[in-house]
This record gives sequence, structure tokens and C-alpha cells, in this order.
Amino acid sequence: MAQDAKARIDELRKALDKHNYNYYVLNAPEISDYEFDMMMNELIALEKAHPEYADATSPTQRVGSDINRQFVQVEHRRPMLSLGNTYSIEEVEEFVARCKQMLGGEDFEIVGEMKYDGTSISLIYEHGKLTRAVTRGDGVKGDDVTANVKTIRSIPLQLRGEDYPDEFEVRGEVLMPWKVFDALNKERAFNEEPLFANPRNAAAGTLKLQNSAEVAKRNLDAYLYFLLGENLPGDTHSGNMEMVKKWGFKTGQYQILHSIDEVRRFIAYWDTERKNLPIATDGLVFKVNSLRQQRNLGFTAKSPRWAVAYKFAPERECTQLKFVSFETGRSGVITPVANLEPVQLSGTIVKRASLHNEDIIRQLDIHEGDFVYVEKGGEIIPKIVGVDVKQRKPGSRPVEFVRTCPVCGTALVRVEGEAAWTCPNKYYCRPQITGRIEHFVSRHAMDIDGIGEEVAEQLYAARLVETVADIYDLTEHDLVTLERFGERSAKRILAGVEASKAVPFERVVYALSIPFVGETVAKKLAQAVKNIDNLMAMNSEQLAMIPEIGPKIAESIVQFFKVPINRVIVERLRIAGLRMQVEEKIVEVKSNVLEGKSIIISGVFDYHSRDEYKQIIEQHGGKNVGSISAKTDYVLAGAKMGPAKLEKAKKLGIEIISETDFLKMIGEM
Repeated sequence: MAQDAKARIDELRKALDKHNYNYYVLNAPEISDYEFDMMMNELIALEKAHPEYADATSPTQRVGSDINRQFVQVEHRRPMLSLGNTYSIEEVEEFVARCKQMLGGEDFEIVGEMKYDGTSISLIYEHGKLTRAVTRGDGVKGDDVTANVKTIRSIPLQLRGEDYPDEFEVRGEVLMPWKVFDALNKERAFNEEPLFANPRNAAAGTLKLQNSAEVAKRNLDAYLYFLLGENLPGDTHSGNMEMVKKWGFKTGQYQILHSIDEVRRFIAYWDTERKNLPIATDGLVFKVNSLRQQRNLGFTAKSPRWAVAYKFAPERECTQLKFVSFETGRSGVITPVANLEPVQLSGTIVKRASLHNEDIIRQLDIHEGDFVYVEKGGEIIPKIVGVDVKQRKPGSRPVEFVRTCPVCGTALVRVEGEAAWTCPNKYYCRPQITGRIEHFVSRHAMDIDGIGEEVAEQLYAARLVETVADIYDLTEHDLVTLERFGERSAKRILAGVEASKAVPFERVVYALSIPFVGETVAKKLAQAVKNIDNLMAMNSEQLAMIPEIGPKIAESIVQFFKVPINRVIVERLRIAGLRMQVEEKIVEVKSNVLEGKSIIISGVFDYHSRDEYKQIIEQHGGKNVGSISAKTDYVLAGAKMGPAKLEKAKKLGIEIISETDFLKMIGEM
């Protein structure tokens, strides 16, 4: 029976690896998403039933883990240097001439390739398996982000074929595709969170998330462009990249160039064509193809002499401002939006651009009817970067920021020290009410399928939902009375409403729309306060003592629960059956070897994360403590343990045990 399970596990792993490669690297899927998911679910179930067949390179590892991991700094085996930048064809010509001179007039090929606008990554493979992934960092040391990189499906965990070196390093860029970036920013805009300026920032921020399960949801991609090692398969860069492609990596398009004229044509082609790519680029890279010639050219202190980056100039257009509209968001913040004569920019038609706040309007000195310069930050977010004063019409007036809410007419207020004006009429201003409804039902909050922006507006207009608690009073009869609603749509929403009652407490806290309480803060609050009654009862001083909850957030929470309607909503949600407390996890007892022992964890570890060790201590009967005292039995000490803690432990005579000693103690080594 066990042999049958092992055979099926191997069969599924092989098949899923193949389909991952076809979908994410070749962009040529052979099966449906449903079929893939069914195979993955079967493999997950088999691996859970047979932990003895665990494998770090299994396709199941790509879903990530919700265990928080502290990044460890790792020294690069070979420094990750940056490239010198050029901004004109003349500077590229100078680069070619320098190479020619330093090579004593010897002929050489140049490889032209895309310069991807992502975050640099170094991948180490040993015996065909991914063993470590490290960010660029300062070029000498970077963060070990292996757990997060394993979730990127275009990066092979196990190489294809057999003709690869025993050990090598491959470098490239982790990227967020335009499609994923647009969806992420749309979600952040809805939640009134700061937008990512470009896919590079979004990819870098995602790769540094402490929760690899969240990283997996972001659908990052990776393009590899450089192979390093002692026993490389070829003697040219292009030849090695062909091998990298065969091993299962995604590589970008490149071309071998033999003259400066070919370089010119390459630049001219990609200056336009790059806008049709699914990922962000900000230039081109030119490399000497021969590895022997690369070695002869060598390096400066900061960059290789055999490669140079050519940066595209940001695209800018001038168009006329038609008018500035003012829009009220979910939290009452008023955002000015420049409505423009349509203009084409970086392959898309731009009609609107955010002006952010009153201070930006004043800095730009925008007048009515001005001709303004528009750029795309990171080639995606339109922004106004200046005004063509020469085209300004005589007598035109400066754009004035509104002083009353454009929807409900309430006088706006501005918090001292902040740039935003807000409408204080939170409970009677329509966009604030419908915005809270949309937020409440959104995927990261209560995740009620079928209620989006349009349906939220319909429900409010029909007076069916005026507070989020009203959602739980909806009936099928109520819903089918709405325009374009049938029995099927109504049942779908009601099923989502019922399912939302199982959503964990931390997401209920997030769904309440407490100002400044985003997803991360909501998790911290839920873990600390345990239930809604404690949260409502705490004062600002008590709340501010919770890690990562500062005075501003603490005061916001207190003020939120001072409003009677918010407490009424909470009580109605409680009656409806929502979870109003943290569900205590049942600890799996493995032994009692640590029974009665109080243990503090300090430092960085190799085999498990700190959170994993806390769970392991409880599984073996021990107790986790947060500070060293005379009652502490052991200090589990990892690398980089603070000297003050170490000194205090020694002074109190507390036994300090290493990671390996601890694992031996519980029988894992």
C-alpha cells in the first residue's frame, strides 16, 4: 500500500512539474486549471497521509506557508554588482569602442537583451535542486528569501534534463506582471491604501513579505539572464542561456549583434515593442558574448566592464486640463482628479490623473485650462509632472480645492500636520457608506461573493443595506427585486453571506473599516486582544502598548468605538453569528520532555523559524516566555542573539542551549 502511494506521489509530482513548466514558462498549457487543481489536491492529500515521502522540491511547496519567517542575511558567493547606465546611442558606441580597445582590437559579439524592471535575485542550485534564493541586498550580502521564491511557479524547484553542473548560480529578476500589478493596485485603491508606484516596487515588497502563503497569491514571475559557476556548459553567454532555457528556466528575448548599426536597430525596435510585453522593462542590456573576453575585460569596483545598461527615457506628453473633479473615498478623504483631453502614453489612452491633495495642486500651480505634462510613473500610473506656462490663457484662475464635500455638502476638515481634507459626515455621506459596504464584503475581509461596487450601490439605493450589519438580514425576496437580479444571483450572495460567518476574527476586525486598521494591523490586534469586547474596552494607552500599534492607530480605534452606531453594528454582527474572538488552536502533543520548563527564544535559526520553535516547545509540553527571569529554565539561542540577553542569562545562571542541542533534546536529531 505504501509503495502504491509512493508511486502515485512520484507520478503526480512529475506530471505537475511538467504542467507548471508548460503554463508558466512556455505559456502553452495542455490541461485546464480545474484538472491541474484536482491533481494538486490529490498530491497534497497523499503527502499529508505519507509525511515520510516529504520533498522540499515537491510542487506542493509552491503554495507557501503562513508561518512568519525572519529573513537571514546571507553573503553572496560572488558579489552582485550593478551595471553602468547609458542614456544615448552615443554612450553605447563609447562602450563598444572601449571594449574594442581593451581587447586589443579583437572582434567580439554583443548580446542585446531586455533590462527587466523588477528586483534582482540569485538562485543557487545543487544537484539539480533549488537550495537557496538571495536578494541583491548591498551586493555583498542579501536576504535569504528561499521560502518565498519557491512560490514563483516559473522558477524550477527541480531542473529538467541531466546535463547541468553539480553546483551553479543563476541570476535574474523577480517581476510582477502588468496584469497582476493592475489588479493589486485596484484592490489597494479600493481599500484607500497607498498605490505601488510601479511593478518593481510591488515585486520587491512582495518578495519581502513574512508570509510565503501571501507571496504565493501575488503570482510573481521571474526571468533569468546570467549563469555563473565553475563548470559552465558553454564558453559564450548566449550559449549558456540556451542551456538555462533547456533546464526549465524562463529567459527573456535576446539577440546577437555584430555592429553598432545592429545595436541601433535593436534599440529602435524595442523602444516600441517593449510596450507590448506582459512585464515591465526600463531599458536594454548589452553584454560581450564571449566568457573569455568577459574575463579579459574584468570589473571596476562597482560594475563589469563587459556589460552596460541602456535606459529608455520616460515617456511624456502635453495635453490640456479639462477640469478637476473632487471625489470622496470610503474614509472620507477627498481626492482631486485631473480630467484631461485624451492622450496616448506608453501604449494606453490617458484621460485622468490623480492630483493627490491640495499641496500638490499648489506646488504645480495648476490653473484652469492649463496644458500639463503627463508621465507614467513606472510606465503605469499617470501623473502630472509640470505645466506649460507659455500656453496658459490670460486671466485663467488657479484651481481651488473644494471646502465642502462634493457629495453631501458637509464642510471639510483637515487634520493638523496632514495633507488630506476629509468629510466628517461618515455615517450619512453616500460614498463613505457604500465604500464601507464594498470593503466589508471584499476578498480580504468577509469575502462575500456577488456584492461589488454596483451591487453595493443598488442595495443602498433600495434602502436594503445602510450599514454592514444589514447584509445579514437580506432575504432572497429582497434581492430578486433588484434590477438584473434573478434567483441564481440571490442564492449566490446569500450563500456567501452564510459562509462569511466562518471568517476568522482578525478579518472581521479588518472588515469593520476602523481608520488606519489595515490587514496587518488587524492581525496584530486580534492576536493581542483575543476578542471584540477587549478591543472595545481598551483605552489608547493600553492599545499603544501592543507591538506595531502606535498612538495614532490606538486613538483611532478608541474614537471608532465611541460612536454608538459602531457598537450597535458590532452587536448585530455578533447576533448574526460572526466570529468575535480568536479561535484557540489545539496544540498537537508530541511528548512531555519539556513539561514544566519555561523557555525563551532568541536569535536566528537554521532548521526552523522562531514561530515554528514556539509551536514545537508547546507540542513537547514546554511554555514560551517573552523575557528572561529567574524562573526561566532555558534560553534557546540562535545566531545573532543579543549580547544584553546573553549577559543577563549568564548572570542568572540560566542554561543556554543551541539549536542542535534543543533538537536532540526533543528527539529530532
